[in-house]
Amino acid sequence: MSNSPTTLFDKVWDSHVVRKIEDGPDVFFIDRHFIHEVTSPVAFLGLEQRGIGVMYPERTFATADHNTPTINQHLPVEDPLSANQLQQLATNSAKYGISHWGLGDPKNGIVHVVGPENGITLPGFTIVCGDSHTSTHGAFGAIAFGIGTSEVEMVLSSQCIMQPKPKKMRINVNGKLGKGVTPKDVALYIISKLTTSGATGYFVEYAGDVFENMSMEGRMTVCNLSIEMGARGGMIAPDQTTFDYIQGRPLAPKGADWDTQLAYWKTLKTDAGASFDEEINFNASDIEPMITYGTNPGMGIGISKHIPKATEVEGGVATYEKSLDYMGFAENDSMIGKKVDYVFIGSCTNGRIEDFRAFASIVKGHKKADHVTAWVVPGSHIVEAQIKEEGILDILTEAGFVLRQPGCSACLAMNDDKIPAGKYAVSTSNRNFEGRQGPGSRTLLASPLVAAAAAITGVVTDPRAFL
Repeated sequence: MSNSPTTLFDKVWDSHVVRKIEDGPDVFFIDRHFIHEVTSPVAFLGLEQRGIGVMYPERTFATADHNTPTINQHLPVEDPLSANQLQQLATNSAKYGISHWGLGDPKNGIVHVVGPENGITLPGFTIVCGDSHTSTHGAFGAIAFGIGTSEVEMVLSSQCIMQPKPKKMRINVNGKLGKGVTPKDVALYIISKLTTSGATGYFVEYAGDVFENMSMEGRMTVCNLSIEMGARGGMIAPDQTTFDYIQGRPLAPKGADWDTQLAYWKTLKTDAGASFDEEINFNASDIEPMITYGTNPGMGIGISKHIPKATEVEGGVATYEKSLDYMGFAENDSMIGKKVDYVFIGSCTNGRIEDFRAFASIVKGHKKADHVTAWVVPGSHIVEAQIKEEGILDILTEAGFVLRQPGCSACLAMNDDKIPAGKYAVSTSNRNFEGRQGPGSRTLLASPLVAAAAAITGVVTDPRAFL
């Protein structure tokens, strides 16, 4: 073991390498494996065909989220494919002794929301799930990333995965964020600068006082979006904010075990002088509330700005024009005042209690615009309970909003929450690809504050006008 300065990423990665393969990937141990109903059935089928079991069922956690309905969850699921996948998850979990939080379970919710809130996600852990936004858990100083179906099978059967070690990037954001600028805006700003491929091949550590001053919810939002700039994942060094969040959670360490773990967690930071393959700096004061105008998360601008010309952005002119054509926008358009048909607050990006507090802070004392359909979807039953306990539900109801039940909802339209073709949705989720929220749907990614301002005005509005 050398005493040279080491990055947080190296400390966690190197401590999990079971075997190095010459000129090949590392055999890498996985502490926590999350599964849901969409990517796990084929993996379990593979185990069946090979006649092997799950090596450490207690390290795997199952929850139903992607294609669960967000209303009437007490009734049988109508869509036969969804119903079958949900049943398969329950059956497979029971067969292999895996903890399973299905529909109606008080612990149920979106996988990347329920993991942290139950104390399953811990600093220094390696965490995988058959879902690209697994990077969310990196907010705790964990190495977390999405995997494919064959890898889900690999982890179930061996608790290991074969992975080449990514390069290291550090993104520093220092200074003071302006009024109305949320963690979502910080992430969208970084992606707009790096583009959707700017961090390909890297694992990102977010550093600087902006992240140090962020809540755990905010850090999860930032790490969640790491994948949208091509990164394998993103992480933030654990600190007192992290420890306070974890302590007392149902599955978090207790007693003497807590003390031991805490002592280790305090070592999880990048040493002074440790080197990165790439280092990037941003000023907090340059960031304003963001909104996307195109068909990938990198096509974002400050809400007061105009859509750039094709010659001002990286990538081909034809692709850029195709994207604007799909969105029904033109170069140099102002985003302010664009009509909005739908508003969605929720998803693993912005479905936590802090997001609903922010949303409510703007809609309080106002009414939802008549022509806007709003889907207000908590990330879990725990968040749903907090919304009710804190009086947020009363504010929402008074303003004309209806609270739905937990699930991924309109983030990827695998259930009934689909945006119709040609309609515009201001969405707090993570992707605005063509058809992502329903065939022909047009998605504008934004923060809960921007979503709330759009919901009450019916058009894209700068939320700072309401703060």
